[in-house]
Amino acid sequence: MVRSLSAWLFVLAITASAVASAAEPPADDTLLTIDNGTTKIGIDRSRGGSITWLSWSTYPHNTINIHDPGRLIQQSYYTGRVLDRTAEGQSKSWSPWPWNPIQGGGVSSWARVTRFEKPNASTLTSVTIPKLWDMPDEEAAAVMHQTTRFEPDMPEVMVIENRLECRRSSDDAWGPAVHCSQEVPACYFTRNFDHYKSYLGDGEWRDEHQPAGPPWGNAEPPRKAMACFNAEGQGIAVFSPTSNFRWNFGPHQEIMSDDPEHGACVHVAPISQVTLGPKSTYEYRYWLVVGDQATLADRLETLWAKYKDEQGTLTNPSE
Repeated sequence: MVRSLSAWLFVLAITASAVASAAEPPADDTLLTIDNGTTKIGIDRSRGGSITWLSWSTYPHNTINIHDPGRLIQQSYYTGRVLDRTAEGQSKSWSPWPWNPIQGGGVSSWARVTRFEKPNASTLTSVTIPKLWDMPDEEAAAVMHQTTRFEPDMPEVMVIENRLECRRSSDDAWGPAVHCSQEVPACYFTRNFDHYKSYLGDGEWRDEHQPAGPPWGNAEPPRKAMACFNAEGQGIAVFSPTSNFRWNFGPHQEIMSDDPEHGACVHVAPISQVTLGPKSTYEYRYWLVVGDQATLADRLETLWAKYKDEQGTLTNPSE
């Protein structure tokens, strides 16, 4: 059975501001960044090692929405039975809910980071014990690895390597492997980046329209890349060659804001359908590109030529 994200993400976005923002604000001195003079990107130890900073020379402000543990740019996965665990403290706003480990944290807590390093001037690494999204403060039986680098010879481009290691018991309540839609990755940007375009190749773009939601809209970018632009023409593109299904996208709330901590935001998530079992390991890469429309198109052409056939790696899909 293919499990759709539509209903789950509809509820998540509706109540995120009211519930998830109850998480205690992280410390201000836990950001680790790399900066090549054109682009600056950072991860935060207090926010699960997720990507919480992205800026560039022609837009020197942070573009990542960090309002709560469900925002950020982060890993998020779904599998297993949809369970009512309210007797165990599950949030009523997210019940029933599947097994959903979140890199940032749960509805009212941030995830624990066990490794947080800058091994060189162009690389960041983190290892995280994620939280189950529907629970106030319950660690998932999983480990998430993330490596963030600058793509060689393209100062506006970053490549991120993600790996999920499932360490569930084979007889836990969520049961055997389930074929689900996965966000590869989940991205939340500041609300002012609300002009969406799919990249078509050869410098051509297609406007994508979606009223403020939820629900999110769906798009099928043929080159596996979508971008969010602001009114001044600065943009962020996500290139996810492993995506194999319709992408989710759209603004949240009608309010316009460039504040990373505001409840209003914009969302984009490439989707890949993957079967995750209790002992599965899943790895994939994606790329972020920043700048104006011409720069994004040029860099996306190069990335497509080099990486269009890249696939995610799944081991133990049924174990």
